[in-house]
Parts: sequence; structure tokens; C-alpha cells
Amino acid sequence: MDLEQLYKSLRKASEKISVENADKKNKVLLAVADALDKNRKEIIEANKKDIEISRAAGKSESIIDRLMLDDKRIDGIIESIKLVVAQTDPIGEELSGWKTPNGMTIRQVRVPMGVVAIIYENRPNVTIDAFSLAYKSGNAILLRGSSNSFNSNKKIVEVIKNALKENENNGATPDAIELVEVKEGNHSDVDAILNAVGKIDVVLPRGGKKLIETVVRNARVPVIETGSGVCHLFVDETAKLNDAVLIAENAKIQRPSVCNAIECVLAHEKIAKQFLEMMSDKFAGRVKMHADEKAFEILSGIKSAEGHLVKATEEDFGNEYLDYECCVKVVSSIDEAIEYINEHNTKHSESIITESRENARLFQSRVDASCVYVNCSTRFTDGGEFGFGAELGISTQKLHVRGPMGIKALTTTKYLIDGEGQIR
Repeated sequence: MDLEQLYKSLRKASEKISVENADKKNKVLLAVADALDKNRKEIIEANKKDIEISRAAGKSESIIDRLMLDDKRIDGIIESIKLVVAQTDPIGEELSGWKTPNGMTIRQVRVPMGVVAIIYENRPNVTIDAFSLAYKSGNAILLRGSSNSFNSNKKIVEVIKNALKENENNGATPDAIELVEVKEGNHSDVDAILNAVGKIDVVLPRGGKKLIETVVRNARVPVIETGSGVCHLFVDETAKLNDAVLIAENAKIQRPSVCNAIECVLAHEKIAKQFLEMMSDKFAGRVKMHADEKAFEILSGIKSAEGHLVKATEEDFGNEYLDYECCVKVVSSIDEAIEYINEHNTKHSESIITESRENARLFQSRVDASCVYVNCSTRFTDGGEFGFGAELGISTQKLHVRGPMGIKALTTTKYLIDGEGQIR
């Protein structure tokens, strides 16, 4: 595959899309949604090949879950495109404006990034989410998925490109999306993308800790860093324990393979015995608990924890399990909980269960994360749940954008200055 040629075609495509109006872009995205619906059978068949290959290779069920597409998930993908269509087009939005003393008018407006690359693992829905957000925000996109999902990604991109070709009369740009052909064990293409200075405007890694660290460490092009999800749930001494147990169950068990699932439960020592007994009964053998000394002492006497309780090691704290496992720790104060979280988290999503307004605001102000919750599950850290339709990932950095990344994450600004012959 000639990456240099792809960079050139993507650049030309980005220049064309950048000046398209919202109505035309929306019609193109709806045509893509319709094409995905009509070709869902072929997409699911391609996805089954990836699942068969991954299972034969001994991949974990959490990876299989991330990889899997079915009718329900394709319905969700189509709905996410429609929500992106319903979003206000950010391009051309005037953020500020003023007139200088010498009579010039200065306006700051929102513009596309240009050519975006995303390097991601396993989840083929990212292919569609990334394309729809890029296209709506006037960008061309280069996709580099994993070998695990190559058949799925290839079929999805084929469907998208065919829809774009069929709608060129509506302003569609077929070269606005390209997929890098992946070869098992060969990452030379990733190195090339990360060093494509002047050809790629920004790159986004989306996947596990190793992938993200590799991109951040080696990239010479700008990076929007997404983070692995070491998320915590802190149950303080004033919490409604029935609510806390249900939130813990949802945040850990509903879908443990995703980055907004919790990996550690912290309980205040005043309610630890009652809460941990209730949580153990609710987990009912579904979750392996890595307990610190105090939590282990409490849980070791509970029948529902038998066979699913081990003493935590130092490596367990700050670990992203992405499975039916979590750490359990007892703390003596909210200050200890906050200090522990800030030391071990990945700046993703954190939650406190409390009836104390003071504790809630203290937790939200001091915990360093992109999303900080009070009395609800961390599972809501998601572009769809935030009303963005789709997302590019969860940014855990502090520059440019943070949290779930929707359309505006792929924009920057420029200043437009109008004068009448002024000189300096």
C-alpha cells in the first residue's frame, strides 16, 4: 500500500469537504447509514470471520465482546450516525469577534483539522464512528485498525466508499476515508503514520495502554491522547448502600471489557462491613475480588465471596482488568480515597456515592479525571450518552479537548481579519 499516495488523496478530499455546507454533508451521512443498513448481512458475515480467527487464536472473551457486531449493534451504529447528522455543524462557528482601534474586524472561527488518522484495536464500530464525526466536521480520515478486526473494517469501509461514490452528485467525496491494510506482526505502517509530519494533521490512538503509550512515545505528528480506563467507585460513609450496590454492579458487570467500567471499589471504613457484604452478595460469584488487608478480613467471612476472593498485590492497584475482576479497598476518609484515586487512576472516569453535598463537591473538585460522577455509574462516559451521537474516544489529556470526543474535537480555529487598507 502506497501511504504517500493516500496522504495526497486524503489531503485533496479534506480540502473539498472543508467547504461543503451542512446540508450536503448530512445527506451523505444519511446515505452511508442507509448503505450500512442494506449491507448489514455482509458486514456481520465478515465480522464472524474475525471472531472465528480470534477465538482460534485464543483471544479472551472480553476481546471477542469488543469485536462482535450483530443486528442490535448495527442498529445502534446507524442511530449514532443519525444523531451526528442532528448535531449542529461546527464549521464556521464564530467563537469571538471584535473591532480593533484602527478599524480592523477580527473574528475567531471554527475550522476542520484537515487529515486525521486513528489507530485503534478490535472494535469495528470505531470505523463508522470515526468516519461520521470526521466527515461532519469537514475532515478526511485514515483508519488503521487491528488485524483482529480487519475483515470487518474492510467490509465496512467498502460499504462507506461505495455509498460515497453513489452520492458524488450530492457533493460526496469518496477519498475522504481510507483503510490501511494490516499485516499480522508488521507495524511499519504505524511508524510511517506517526512520522507523517505535514501529511497527517493529528493522530488519535484508541485501545489499550500499550497502544496508547506507543503512539504518544513515538509520534512526531500531534496526538490527542485517549486513555485506558482505570476507573474507581468510592462509597463514602453517608452513601445509600442499596444504591451503591446497584451502581457497583452496573459499573463493573454490565460490560466489563470497556474502558468506562470500574476496576476498583473503595469503601469508607464506617460502612465497609455492611457494604462489602451486600456487594459480595450482589456480585454472587460473578466477580473475582482482589482485596486489600482490611477488605480481605471482611470478605473472607462471607459465603458469597468463597472462591472469588484473593489478597491484592501491589500490581493490582492501578490495573485495568477489562474482565470480571476488580480491586476492593477500605479507606478511613474521603481525603485518603481522593489521594489513592489520583495516584492510581488514568484520568478517565471516577464516581463517589454520597449523601453529603460537601463530600460530593470536594470529590468533584479534587479528583483529577476527565469525568467525575456523583451518585451514578461511570458507564455513562460515552459520546452517545453525552448526546454527541458517536465518539472518537475518551481524551484523558488536558490540552485541546478532554472527555468524550464528539464533532468539535476534530476542529481547531483560525482568525479572519478584515481591513480597509490599514498598515502598521
